[in-house]
Amino acid sequence: MSAQEKAPQIQIRGLYKIFGAKPNEVLPYVKAGMGKPELLTEHGHVLGLQDINVDMQDGEITVVMGLSGSGKSTLVRHLNRLIDPTDGEILVNGQDVMKMSRDELRHLRQMDMSMVFQKFALLPHRTVQQNAAMSLHTRREPKEKQESEARRWLARVGLEGVEDHYPYQLSGGMQQRVGIARALTSNSDIMLMDEAFSALDPLIRTDMQDLLLELQTELHKTIVFITHDLDEALKLADHLVILKDGEVVQQGEPQEILLNPSDPYIEDFVSDINRARVLRVRSVMQELSGKKGFSGDVDPTDNLESLIARSGGDTSHKFRVVEHDQAIGEIDMRDLVKALVPRTSSGDRVSAQF
Repeated sequence: MSAQEKAPQIQIRGLYKIFGAKPNEVLPYVKAGMGKPELLTEHGHVLGLQDINVDMQDGEITVVMGLSGSGKSTLVRHLNRLIDPTDGEILVNGQDVMKMSRDELRHLRQMDMSMVFQKFALLPHRTVQQNAAMSLHTRREPKEKQESEARRWLARVGLEGVEDHYPYQLSGGMQQRVGIARALTSNSDIMLMDEAFSALDPLIRTDMQDLLLELQTELHKTIVFITHDLDEALKLADHLVILKDGEVVQQGEPQEILLNPSDPYIEDFVSDINRARVLRVRSVMQELSGKKGFSGDVDPTDNLESLIARSGGDTSHKFRVVEHDQAIGEIDMRDLVKALVPRTSSGDRVSAQF
């Protein structure tokens, strides 16, 4: 690694988790290829995680997604050692979490990592401000700092004026904003978010996703976000990790996974996605050909839906892709239409006539 390159902030290497009375005794069977159903039937143990290898980069949102029972919540609870692995290595800022002393682990949980829960986990007998200041309270920071920091972040998430309310006086969306403010008040570099928006109504959930992206643009936290919702994952992720039965099926840049699913399981996952709304120009554009006749300029972050509207559905249009006043590529509407057709299980796209 060169001096300019930074190691991932979180590194997971060969991580296994087996639930049962004698996990270390059955681990060799799993490493030899025994799957989750066989392990349960033959040995009465549950395979939670199997050979997980993931890098989580500083300042990025890593989304871990999968259906219920896939192991995603189990995985995130390993990062701060709420769960100990059966085997494997977890490095945070280069330090092996499994080798941390009790004091070092307490420091990790109090200073380096914060957590936002699905069920809000607010203390009902404490005010909104006291809940937001909880991390500073446990560190025994001066009361003035607790109050000022809590008020600052509550205002930042849109809760100015309700500091003296109690959780029961707030809506679900507002309570989750308190949870986010509490995580931000801790000033930790890493935020763990376990199904943080799953309990919210769809419109409120969208608002919370937008708020998270807005905050991330400003703060550049390292966020590990757990979800079972692919739309949410594609919207939030810089790096997407998809689990099935405790194993990574595919991981990478979300747009690349959507365009090139590596497994029939992933193909089924992405088949019903509104690709025009999710795919970005940068994922479909081509190099500049030198030819003229563009219908206009577009941004690489524009979604394909906006180009369809702009072209009026006319596939003869071609646009120049411009970023920071520099032309970086071009996009032909015919290529755009091809990208909207999902791949079949054979690896080909359904044929389309243009």
